[in-house]
Amino acid sequence: MHMADALVSPAVGGTMLAASAAVGAYSAYRLRKAADERKVPLMGVMGAFVFAAQMVNFSIPGTGSSGHLGGGLLLAALLGPYAAFLTIASVLIVQALFFADGGLLALGCNVFNMGFFPCFVAYPLIYRAFVRRGLTKRRVFAGAMLGSVVGLQLGALGVVLETTASGLTDLPVWSFAALMLPIHLAIGVVEGLATAAVVLFVMRARPEVLESAGAERPVGAAPLRPLLVRLGVAAVVVGGLVSWFASTHPDGLEWSLFHASGGQEAAASGGGVQELAARVQERTAILPDYGFREAEGAAPTAGEARLGTSASGLVGAGLTLGLVLLAGVALRRRGRPAAGGRGGGRHVSP
Repeated sequence: MHMADALVSPAVGGTMLAASAAVGAYSAYRLRKAADERKVPLMGVMGAFVFAAQMVNFSIPGTGSSGHLGGGLLLAALLGPYAAFLTIASVLIVQALFFADGGLLALGCNVFNMGFFPCFVAYPLIYRAFVRRGLTKRRVFAGAMLGSVVGLQLGALGVVLETTASGLTDLPVWSFAALMLPIHLAIGVVEGLATAAVVLFVMRARPEVLESAGAERPVGAAPLRPLLVRLGVAAVVVGGLVSWFASTHPDGLEWSLFHASGGQEAAASGGGVQELAARVQERTAILPDYGFREAEGAAPTAGEARLGTSASGLVGAGLTLGLVLLAGVALRRRGRPAAGGRGGGRHVSP
């Protein structure tokens, strides 16, 4: 559901970027206030895992389309909504800058659609409603399934509304919505299964992580290293190996655009801003489309394609991990009181 710049006008892109930045700033404020430094490594590892998981597209039977894990609800269940939003935003920034996945002008739309809706709507209103009375397999499964479906449906509707408001395409809004919502309903079911599987694994390994996320309190003294190692290994395996077997069918958004437009491909028409964003992205994308750059007219061999995919998975997971950890360090420094200030420089918990 990564929107391209061809769908987004500068006005809509700028508005959604401002909205996403505001949500990100508020999330950072809440994290500083919570002073939960032990959550930062978990944010980084989970960000790397979600990056790797998003590389694995799965086919939707009978449609010729595919989908991939969004990850917003999964992150919220493990980290809480504020840490989850900053983590998924980091994933999308890395994808747009270094892999040309999703447009730079559309980055605010993508962060809002894939971050705000699952973290601040589906998670508190649906997932937590199921697990509020206690973490059980049945409640976690139901909350993950329904929350994933609702989060993706809202994100898909956001894509339709943002595309329509931009006015750069002639897509009939009702036909576009009639394609986007059903295909993302199917994708949401698969995402719900994957989300439930990971959350249930964490519940068995470290239930304190889920309890702290639900109560919006620090993780505490629970040993997290074994969990971090397992999730880190999973990110490496998924990004480096499982991604080889990703479906080559167009994703739900591309499939919907193709059918709603009668087979015509959207072309960029937003003027200088879109052209500038495209030039910047072309320079920053070290592994465009999750592969090595090829000479014009040269097609990679099967071995080269797999090597490029593995490199993309490992490099992207590492970049996401590093970006989240840097953000965590910045938040920690800004949250510390100045030495010699009121209270003799002692840290006073908020």
